[in-house]
Amino acid sequence: MAHERETTRLGIPPPLRPFWEAFTRAIGHDPSERFYEAFHFDDHQESADHLAALVLAGTKRATAGLLWTYEADAKPLARPGDLSVVTLFSGQPVCIIETKRVQTVPFSEVTAEFAAIEGEGDGSLAFWRRVHTAYFGRECRRLGREPHPEMPVVCETFEVVYRGAEGPDYPTPPA
Repeated sequence: MAHERETTRLGIPPPLRPFWEAFTRAIGHDPSERFYEAFHFDDHQESADHLAALVLAGTKRATAGLLWTYEADAKPLARPGDLSVVTLFSGQPVCIIETKRVQTVPFSEVTAEFAAIEGEGDGSLAFWRRVHTAYFGRECRRLGREPHPEMPVVCETFEVVYRGAEGPDYPTPPA
């Protein structure tokens, strides 16, 4: 599912610095030059927190967003090797991911393989298209654009490289 992102070009957002510092201690160096953003998935709490749980469970290993959103926000695309902090909707950090691959394709050309890696719902392309049609429709309205089968979709795959110490506010991974 696409996501809301809070980007800072000045580095790690102050509320997330303790989490980032724990990560740097765990890996033995500070890769702050690779920091891309801190974000939560989707545009509402229930879904955002559920998707974070899927990431923690290892089910969700990809995400998708409209290229038009990046353009409207004058935001560069992630690159392989970039590091991002995934948060709950509330902003609480849950893990750090490393971007592995970024590819822009028309909506109609998103593959079943990508839908399965994105790990939402039943993992099918039909499910992916249904939920992303709804989300991208909301994004298009916000941007003053019309959704269509050829709209450009940024498909990003990632790997979890750090999990925070789970606490009572962490989402429960799906069974």
